[in-house]
Amino acid sequence: MAHTLSPPVAAEQHFVGSWQSRLLRSTLNNRNLTIGLLIITSLGLVALLAPWLAPHDPYLQNTANRMVPPIWHETGSWTHPLGTDRLGRDYLSRLIYGTRISLFIGLVVALISGLIGTTLGVLAGYFGGRVDAVVSYLLTTRLAMPVVLVALAMASLMGGSMLSVTLLLGLLLWDRFAVVARSATQQLRDAEYVQAAQALGCSLPYILLREVLPNIAGALIVVATLEVANAILLEATLSFLGMGVQPPSPSWGLMIAEGKAYMFFQPWVITIPGSALFILVLSINLLGDGLRDLSAPGGRNE
Repeated sequence: MAHTLSPPVAAEQHFVGSWQSRLLRSTLNNRNLTIGLLIITSLGLVALLAPWLAPHDPYLQNTANRMVPPIWHETGSWTHPLGTDRLGRDYLSRLIYGTRISLFIGLVVALISGLIGTTLGVLAGYFGGRVDAVVSYLLTTRLAMPVVLVALAMASLMGGSMLSVTLLLGLLLWDRFAVVARSATQQLRDAEYVQAAQALGCSLPYILLREVLPNIAGALIVVATLEVANAILLEATLSFLGMGVQPPSPSWGLMIAEGKAYMFFQPWVITIPGSALFILVLSINLLGDGLRDLSAPGGRNE
């Protein structure tokens, strides 16, 4: 005997299926989101599969093969498709492993700064009054400090390393999360569903985590993509200035710094890691721009 779905269950499944199809169609129709997602997914796979994709050990030095040009030069070799650096280390392998450092620092910094900024912003927007005044004072103090100068000063005191750079940037880049979370929470705290939860006697953590936070998550995700790109650029800046990731780690900023002495004679030592950094940051910005268009009611592609 054949079983048929009841009308409510069938309607619910049809709604879920139509919602998923609309989301997929909107994603595919959004060129920025599609391009950014494809590039970031590819780079993420490169970072995860680095031990299998890298043709050589990125730390292995061979001074007999130093400054070998890339394959598109007349004297290039397929043994080192992107050439070697001043210590004879394979540039392609270092570029692949450098993807790990950039993505790790960008994601962890966005996570740390997002937790700090979102917590402060939600509390300030929900309670207002003295809590809002304290958070606003902290925010004003943070905005008065130039990030690069403070990061350089603190990195010189703490010593350059991937851990110190990650923690330092995570403690400095929370302001955008706080501003967006505060503004969005102020608009939602008087919403009917929040007032209904208060009338039912729901606890404060329940209201903030189940009623407020899910409704501001879209805006925070867009901010997170911008902060990931910002953190990657700041890490490259600190590494270029010698205050970030230290040798022999294959940081893209450090690779640019090590190649600056040869930029007029072997410009590829700078253009290769610089192009990789440009592509990664551009793809993250495209992803953020696409997510913003997708989450905005007026800009959603149907």
